[in-house]
Amino acid sequence: QVQLVESGGGLVQPGGSLRLSCAASTGIFGFIVMEWYRQAPGKLREVVATVTPGSSTTYADSVKGRFTISRDNSKSTVYLRMNSLQPDDTAVYYCSAYDLRAKPRYNYWGQGTQVTVSS
Repeated sequence: QVQLVESGGGLVQPGGSLRLSCAASTGIFGFIVMEWYRQAPGKLREVVATVTPGSSTTYADSVKGRFTISRDNSKSTVYLRMNSLQPDDTAVYYCSAYDLRAKPRYNYWGQGTQVTVSS
């Protein structure tokens, strides 16, 4: 069982920055892949960034070079640093996690945090 709590969303002007945090309540964080998804109004939920237990990262093409995902295993927390934000980045951002060992894969979800990019 993994419980996720996001924080750090809000309103920011175009070109601005935000950092999202996601704290995981689990004793197995070392086996957990952490991800950030987002869902804009009228659009499907999409994966934004992923970080493995070994801190390997992948990004959606739309955020490469602007967003950085990182994890602090000592705090069971994952972060998403978002720079050069644009109106198209407006969405509800969700933290997600899955245990590498579990078959089939099962994703746990946070409640989501709103990010609005607007002048």
